[in-house]
Amino acid sequence: MRSHFCLTTLLVAALPVLAATVQVEVQDGAGKPVPDAVVYLESKDAAAATKPLQGAEVAQAARQFDPQVRVVTVGTAVQFPNHDSVRHQVYSFSDTKRFELKLYAGTTASPVLFDKPGIAVLGCNIHDNMVAWVIVVPTPYFGRSGPDGKLSLDNLPSGTYRLRTWHTRLPVGTPALDQALLVPATGATVAVRMAGLAP
Repeated sequence: MRSHFCLTTLLVAALPVLAATVQVEVQDGAGKPVPDAVVYLESKDAAAATKPLQGAEVAQAARQFDPQVRVVTVGTAVQFPNHDSVRHQVYSFSDTKRFELKLYAGTTASPVLFDKPGIAVLGCNIHDNMVAWVIVVPTPYFGRSGPDGKLSLDNLPSGTYRLRTWHTRLPVGTPALDQALLVPATGATVAVRMAGLAP
């Protein structure tokens, strides 16, 4: 009987912890869906679970950044390959990450380490029309809204989080919108209203 009890205890301990799902719907001030919004959940435990992403890059092609918005976790090194036939000089003067890659073609020798959370705006000193953003998040729980403004954040431990939402149509320099969110074991559904977006 005792050995049976021990075996049962081990099996229970080996079962996976149930994880919650948060359904998010992002809308503008008029209640219309907002696609391509960056949404992420922050907490102390989420920060502790964050690991750098591998193979992250922001390329230059057809004299544009690709992708225009790249979301990475804190500690991620980002490569900036140039696929154009012309040279580019990529830079950021943002507090999140200040750097400048001198004129180059092909792949830079070293990637850029994004070591603190925030929003880094990228530009090219040679081509003023080129702009992109690197969103650095201190959490493994992030995503982008679809054409209907919706997304799911899965495999979340229950607990209290800060729900953060950002979009390129926010005024320049505006931080991600911030609201508290309690996530029970059964999950949660939340609507985010982003007023003041540019057309």
